[in-house]
Formats: sequence, C-alpha cells, structure tokens
Amino acid sequence: MDQLPARTLLQELEQNAGKLPEAERAALVSRLLASRPAVLADSDGGVAGARRRDAELDANPSADLSDKQFRAAIAASRKR
Repeated sequence: MDQLPARTLLQELEQNAGKLPEAERAALVSRLLASRPAVLADSDGGVAGARRRDAELDANPSADLSDKQFRAAIAASRKR
C-alpha cells in the first residue's frame, strides 16, 4: 500500500473499512480519533477564536445564521 498515491490509498482504506462489521468500524474510528490532537488544541481553549467570531458578527450581523439555516447547511453538507 505504501506505493499508492495518497488519494488512492484513502479510497482503498475507506472501501475496506466499509466492509468491516460495525463493532470493528467503531473500534477503528475510536483509534483514529485518539491518534489526533484535540479539536481545541489552542492554548486558550479556543477563546480567542470565539472572540474573533463574536467581533465579526458584531461588525456584520447579516453573517449570523438562524438555527434553521445552520441545520439546513449541515444537512446539505452531509448529502455531498
């Protein structure tokens, strides 16, 4: 597998992972997630980013999404 292009390797991994029984897929996902850094790896726990986004919304309130808009965007992204 080491000689395959990265995209082909990913596609092969996805295809093979999809063939695993549900419990084994869940265990694989758990191991993969545990191998990554925390989502909020910022030294301040993401506070600076939240403050920046808050200031952006203060400057441009029309960029805000309603709950309905947010959920629709998430649902649309899952269909891709």
